[in-house]
Amino acid sequence: MTIAEALARVRVVEVVKDDPLVLYTVAAELASMGCGEVEVVNGLTAEDRGSSVLRIHSNLATLPNGANVDVRGASSFRGVYLELDADGTGRLAASHSRFLYSFLTHLLRDLADADVASVSGGKFFKATFSWNRPTYDYFLTQEGRIQKNLNRETYVRRLAESGFTHLEVNGLAAPAGFESGPAGEAYPMFYTYCPALDQFVSSDLNKGLYPEAHLEANLDCLKKNADLARKYGLIPGLLCFEPRSVPDEFFDRFPMLRGARVDHPFRSFKPRYNMTIAHPAVREHYAEMVRKLVEAVPELGFLSVWSNDSGAGFEHTQSLYAGRNGGAYLIREWNNEKQVADAAAANALRFLATLRDAGREGNPEFRVCTRLESFYGEHDQMWVGLKDGLDAEATSLVTRGWDIPYSHAAYSDSKAFVGGTVHQQSYDAREAELAAELDARGSRVHLYFAAGPNTLFAPLIGVPYPNLTYSRLKLLEGNGVEYLAHVGGTNPMNQVPYNVNHELLRVFQFDPQLDPDVAIERIARRWVGALFANELVDAWAECEKAILAFPHVTPLYSTYGFVWYRLWVRPLVPNIEAIPEADRAYYQDFMCTTPHNPNNVDLSRDVLFQLTKVDECRKALIRIDENVWKPLDSAIEILEGTRRSAAGTLGDHNAIEETLVRLEALRCWFETQRSVAAWIVGVRGFLESSDGSEKAVCRQLLDEMIGREIDNTDRLIELLDSDVEFLATTDLNETPLMYGQNMKELLAKRKELMLAHRGDDPHIDAAYVERRASAVFKPPE
Repeated sequence: MTIAEALARVRVVEVVKDDPLVLYTVAAELASMGCGEVEVVNGLTAEDRGSSVLRIHSNLATLPNGANVDVRGASSFRGVYLELDADGTGRLAASHSRFLYSFLTHLLRDLADADVASVSGGKFFKATFSWNRPTYDYFLTQEGRIQKNLNRETYVRRLAESGFTHLEVNGLAAPAGFESGPAGEAYPMFYTYCPALDQFVSSDLNKGLYPEAHLEANLDCLKKNADLARKYGLIPGLLCFEPRSVPDEFFDRFPMLRGARVDHPFRSFKPRYNMTIAHPAVREHYAEMVRKLVEAVPELGFLSVWSNDSGAGFEHTQSLYAGRNGGAYLIREWNNEKQVADAAAANALRFLATLRDAGREGNPEFRVCTRLESFYGEHDQMWVGLKDGLDAEATSLVTRGWDIPYSHAAYSDSKAFVGGTVHQQSYDAREAELAAELDARGSRVHLYFAAGPNTLFAPLIGVPYPNLTYSRLKLLEGNGVEYLAHVGGTNPMNQVPYNVNHELLRVFQFDPQLDPDVAIERIARRWVGALFANELVDAWAECEKAILAFPHVTPLYSTYGFVWYRLWVRPLVPNIEAIPEADRAYYQDFMCTTPHNPNNVDLSRDVLFQLTKVDECRKALIRIDENVWKPLDSAIEILEGTRRSAAGTLGDHNAIEETLVRLEALRCWFETQRSVAAWIVGVRGFLESSDGSEKAVCRQLLDEMIGREIDNTDRLIELLDSDVEFLATTDLNETPLMYGQNMKELLAKRKELMLAHRGDDPHIDAAYVERRASAVFKPPE
């Protein structure tokens, strides 16, 4: 008899009154599948246990003495206990409720056909990862929360079934943040994500600074997200940029509480300052806000602090864009560099401890986590202070700052945008040693993992790479990693019904010894049947060869920068300024940029950064052409043939059609990445060379690129007519952080301008920044 057959004999699913809500959710789902009715009782005992009753326990300690496996003594164990007899009598209990819903899905999808004898004596299923925490949950709390047709409940349900254990809940209720700024300034855009604590509650210190209606709407949104976390057993938490800037009105009230200048001087047109956390009144302000949030959501379990970017920063730290600066209470003007770094780190650690202690007043298990990359100037001092619930979030512990000790899996000479992604297929043994050092002090390390939206291929969603996902998971699990900082969250069910990367993650959570070939084939069989499963698996594998071979032209364009800088709708022509400014407004008005940002006319630069160089782009062109197209075209060809074979068999919306459209969109994305590299080689190479023949080669490359990109634009327009939602878009107004529903019109305009200006001479004004700054900001006569 199978487990599924035994479950069909369950006549009652029992839960105890006032147990965690997720137990009721699990019971209701079992009942909806025919496992009898749900009965709520006052308690579960060995004596009143009847036949064909499946009882769900709130934790392992509530199992009676009659349980067949003694798990109560295993206090460090994490996972789920299942006992099920052939007549439907059994028990289900989890060490932590955050594992329960994921295990239910594992039971129904992966264990249903197993012999019930395998669990009739009781079996313990260990959870691979203790924490699988979304960090920067693109769709639920960050800029993607305005995604067209987003259903928050089905989204959270997918997180829970996929093996996620935690949930970010602090998303703004409105499409944009409260922050404002001078006309033409980009800075307010950065306040729509990772909203600070003061966007949800106020304290005695800042009361009235933000409208009550604004705070109430945001807090209501936070609480509704937390309700969904509770329903599916996830631990709710926060991701905030802190200490973030506050409106100038605050310093009109309290001028002596001004802290650090935290804005990026090139991106902002006015300085932004935060409160000085060196002052006890400010620390109490933060503690009060945390207390209020834990009071509103008692289950609140963590706060992840990102800083020194997007209007946030710690006083006198080296990575502040304006340089080390801050309030008057921390350092003296004659302190040397080390003394300043010591004081800055001590101040930051005291602040983080203040947040932790305030959270623990309501939840003793409350933890605070912070990114280490921003503290490259204070790394050693921060490291020794991480203890007792002050955790580290990082790509790697081996190095400091944004440098990493890992190379691209396919290109040993490249470290661009590798750490945490599927392009990182190696692991330094020192990581485990340093993690153990933290663990001994009561701190934890949350290592970045990315197999979902926004981290790679933005704005594409649902790009499949299950084998690469498995390899990355196995690498982490094999090196003892228990805490994942899972960047981006997951894909919405409505937009991506076939989410193979996270489907594999789900299976891996309770079966890390799985055979990946078998697991991936089972997923394909469930979606397209035995007749077409091999073709789908083969297409995934070919696609992965292309993904693994892709050399990042620049990390900025491989992720959110692809959208911010409008690479799919801006015309790639030899001289961008030859296009009249009025004709460029359709995309420039929505670029996350300022009017004097060199990126407006030079794809190799952003603010004062040199993103990449001509030689690097030449290398990228060769690698893309030699290694990316063949396997990706092979994957598309496999799916095109399967679509013809499966016509009328699988229905209109099926995994073959979905995957085909997504891979065709990925090909368009790769093509535009190639075009960016070709533009940089063609334009910059032309301008930097004095050799006539080399200039001719650059000019020919540009012309070829423009022709290819025009064809690419046509393909993208065709794909937008499909029923598959392959990119993140909003049905509200287009924003600098998301494309809207007007993509086809923008692409048509792009094509028109590229046709009109493909013959222009290559040109970049070397004085663009200064010229545009004086032109834009010249006072009226």
